[in-house]
Formats: sequence, structure tokens, C-alpha cells
Amino acid sequence: MMPLPARETVLTTQRLVIRVPERGDYTDWAIGRRISRHHLEPWEPRWPSDALSRDDWARRLKAWRTGWRNDRAYVYLIFDRESDALLGGISVTNVRRGPAQSASIGYWLLAEATGAGMMVEALERVCRWCFETLGLSRVDAGTLPENVKSRNVLTRCGFTEEGLARQYLEIGGRRRDHVLYGRLKDDPST
Repeated sequence: MMPLPARETVLTTQRLVIRVPERGDYTDWAIGRRISRHHLEPWEPRWPSDALSRDDWARRLKAWRTGWRNDRAYVYLIFDRESDALLGGISVTNVRRGPAQSASIGYWLLAEATGAGMMVEALERVCRWCFETLGLSRVDAGTLPENVKSRNVLTRCGFTEEGLARQYLEIGGRRRDHVLYGRLKDDPST
């Protein structure tokens, strides 16, 4: 496999290791997402018929590596620093260069990892990486209006609510409105 470009493939915080997915992460990823499926599905695009299969994982890894090499998308998994347990994932996608210098951020946590501030910690670290390493001026995120937990995460990480995007993304098989949030490089961090 071709090595990734020289950008940080591992980010750390006090409690977390945020790193690029590896082939060997498949089992933890598949088991964790299977156990948390009921928790994750209401907030995600419809899962493919072979979701959680080794073929699905291989396709994802290939797409993630291509995105990384082309400076278009950066996908990380989030692990507990102490136990090395998989907690979730965070992605920086739709990287736009030139005048925009911006990207979109998405994230997910396994059901058992919610409520402990892990995503706030991970998102804050990834935002700092976006601004300092990728040189972005802006990051944005969207969430379903009823996803109060996600909205709170974004607010706690210094994102500002910017409006409603009608039928923004396909979630669970249908187009759904999303509340859009943005954070600028110069905005205060948490």
C-alpha cells in the first residue's frame, strides 16, 4: 500500500488517540458499529446491504486513502488512550482549496462512549489540526435539527449556528434538513 502524505496521521489529547484507520481495525470497527447500530442509524445515511463486511471495510479504506492522498478527505478513528478501545470516528471531507480554504466535519460515537465529553475533546483537536496543519480558514458541520447532543457538541467546540439547509443530506434513506454550523480559524476555541 502506498504511504500517506506527510501529514499527521496520529493526533492525541489527554484521553484520546485519533488516528488513521488501519486494516487491522476491522474487527473492532465492525463489532462496535454492529452493537451500536440502533444508536447510529437514525443519524447516518442508509447502511449498504453489506455494511460491516470485510468487503465494505476494504472499500472504505481504499476511498479514505484516496481522499487523503488527493487532499480531499481525512478520516480518523477515535480510541481511548488508556484502553485502546475504539470509541468512534471523525472525518474532514469536501476539502476546498483556493479562496475557500474550508472543509466539512462529520463524526460518530459508539453508544457506550456517549456522555463523557469524548467527542468534544476529539472535535476540538481535529479542528485545531485543520487550522494549523491543513491551513484551513473555516470548517463546517451539519446535523439534524432534533439531534440535540450533536448540536451541543458543536456549540461547545465554538461552532456558530448559521442556518437551515433544506434536504441537505440523505439520512436513513430520505433527504433530511440539517442545521448548519461553522467555525472560523480565528474563532475562540474551547
